[in-house]
Amino acid sequence: MAANFSDEDFARQLQAQFDAESLQTDLETTANRVTSSHSVSDSDSDITLDPELEQDRLAFNINEKNTSITCPSVSDSDSDRTLSPDLFDGDSPLKDMSHNSNNNVNKLSKHTSSSIKKSSERQRTEKGLHKRCSKTHEISDSEEEAEYVRKDDKKSKSHVSPVSYSHERNKKSPSNQQKSSEHSSSFHEARSSGQKKQSPGEKDRESISLKRKRTLILDDEPSSNKKEKPACQYGSKCYRKNPSHKEDFYHAVDDDAEHRPSSSSSSHPPPKKIKTGGSSLARGPLTPSSVYEDAQPLSFFLTKVHGIDNKYNRACSMDVKDILSPDMGNLVASCQFNYMFEIPWLMKQYPQQFRSKPLLLVHGFKGPNKSSLEAEGSAYSNIRFCQARLDMPYGTHHTKMMFLLYDNGMRVVIHTSNMIERDWFQKTQGMWISPLFPKLPKPSSTQGESPTGFKHDLLEYVSAYQAYQLKEWKDHIFSHDMSSARVFIVGSCPGRHAGDKKSRFGHMRLRRLLHEHGPEKELVKTWPVVGQYSSVGTLGPAKETWLCTEWLQSLATVKGTSSVPLMTIPLQLIFPTKDDVRTSLEGYPAGGSIPYSIHVAKKQPYLHTFLNQWKSKGRGRSRAMPHIKTYTRPSPSGKELAWFLVTSANMSKAAWGAMEKKGAQLMIRSYELGVLFIPKFFGEKNTLRTSSDVESIGGSNVFPIPYDLPVTPYTKADKPWIWDIAHKELPDTNGNMWCPPGS
Repeated sequence: MAANFSDEDFARQLQAQFDAESLQTDLETTANRVTSSHSVSDSDSDITLDPELEQDRLAFNINEKNTSITCPSVSDSDSDRTLSPDLFDGDSPLKDMSHNSNNNVNKLSKHTSSSIKKSSERQRTEKGLHKRCSKTHEISDSEEEAEYVRKDDKKSKSHVSPVSYSHERNKKSPSNQQKSSEHSSSFHEARSSGQKKQSPGEKDRESISLKRKRTLILDDEPSSNKKEKPACQYGSKCYRKNPSHKEDFYHAVDDDAEHRPSSSSSSHPPPKKIKTGGSSLARGPLTPSSVYEDAQPLSFFLTKVHGIDNKYNRACSMDVKDILSPDMGNLVASCQFNYMFEIPWLMKQYPQQFRSKPLLLVHGFKGPNKSSLEAEGSAYSNIRFCQARLDMPYGTHHTKMMFLLYDNGMRVVIHTSNMIERDWFQKTQGMWISPLFPKLPKPSSTQGESPTGFKHDLLEYVSAYQAYQLKEWKDHIFSHDMSSARVFIVGSCPGRHAGDKKSRFGHMRLRRLLHEHGPEKELVKTWPVVGQYSSVGTLGPAKETWLCTEWLQSLATVKGTSSVPLMTIPLQLIFPTKDDVRTSLEGYPAGGSIPYSIHVAKKQPYLHTFLNQWKSKGRGRSRAMPHIKTYTRPSPSGKELAWFLVTSANMSKAAWGAMEKKGAQLMIRSYELGVLFIPKFFGEKNTLRTSSDVESIGGSNVFPIPYDLPVTPYTKADKPWIWDIAHKELPDTNGNMWCPPGS
């Protein structure tokens, strides 16, 4: 800001411009309401591919316009932060990692926010004279969540500073984080306008932005009578899904009709087909079961991402609500294994009719964290807890799995997401969803086994917890036919494993499976090993300490032998750069779920020579930072895979294990779980065809890889994301800087 341009001058200028734009918008909006027609335009069809997702996105856009600037917070998302106990401390300074680096910015943003708020209230009153027909203000799940956040904030406000209070709000809901980011971005743009003359194009864009903001604020007026809206001429047969159309016209069907499974709805015309390669998915609302069936036999999915084109959220994409939907089965009971839980949010993901069903939460918390979790769950009489034993120092319960028991069978879901809202919002996550396993005539440990030994290995993994609370679920596993499973389980359990047990867990488990079922040596002798993860632990002072010896040897194992020349095998590791995080959908706060500390990075500079950028153009997720963890052996062209592993295990010894006593035993600190895809168990001879192109996946044996292949190496200018140092060179997507304490 120029020296002769004060905060007050800038606020008055912005206020005058805003008032002028608001008046013009009122006139245009009123005219448009009268003359609006009911024809479907290209723009309409573009935003109606997934009505439920668009409704959610519109709600976030409306809410994010009315908030003052706050600082994004680091998430407590899971990681392999197992080398420093204070990282798990609830009072750790790393909880609040970002703030605005300019005090004048804070001062001016408050002044500007106050002015805009007063103007918005005045314009709402004027708008009320022109518009008396608006939507009924019914309480939605998102509003209930917001109410929960507000109550929680009131409780915590008395014992935290103003800065940490804003962080806590952001931690509770990505919606709040979006609000903060939107206003911060608008402020930085406005502040820049005081430094240099705007071009006509920039003025037009600012005008459009102010008009959009004005319209969204006015459209948020509550109303008590839905029938005051003008009736849609198509009535109950209306096929338009544009959210603004539903707000402006009354329909005879209820507001939830668009969320019902399309197979049971007779009010919509036959859906048009969309080109998705071998996929049979149709344009229009999709049922979870149709998305699931389309992804068979591989059954590998990414989570849906808010803020990207809907075409990327259709084939091979599922949300937590889709997994728990009645369309997937009539749920009788469930069990959730995870690292982190937000219980009120989790309960809202279950359909209303399933929220009272028995639910077991398996966690690894101790002390105050355990007490806090159990206190949060005490409001729900159907919830019980199981604490996983963690005898190894700095270990975590990092496994992410669901057991879903239905009245006609059982399903297992192995995935990479914490059970917290932000992990299912704008991150790239992965999951494998099992077939529906039917019930056996009588329980058996041998009957109902799959060619991959899935049932035996699952029982072995659950038994390793040595928890009486899991006996009921072990009985359910005994009682179901799991012969249709086509994947192998690859798990980690804390302890020092010797003898036969050494090859049952960690990277030695993967080595054993590849030795038995892996690719032929001649086929993959020039193929790279690719590792993609979201957290990095201490790997040793040299690459030969662990990474390029025992770990790479396990992943480079081929059928019949693990004795391969490791120096000839390209190792390619995918980890986001600083700019990947900065320009992501979440901005710098996404880095709170990608922990790589500066003191660890300094100890292992060799790691950076193997690093590659996160790119997911084909799946539309280049800006959705990865929390998924995958390891694979692709061809140099990236068109084929020798095998693929999706897991909770990050790049750390704690997760994969490290050999001790000259290789006599494997020491593992944490619980981890993943599934391994091997071509021959999916009807392929040597390899799986693969693609990240959304047009080519679904309905076939083409593996839907989460990122683009071949990989893109770091440039000389690229630096890996480091989460505990300041990043103030450039603002992020939402106009914020990253300033952790002590930086």
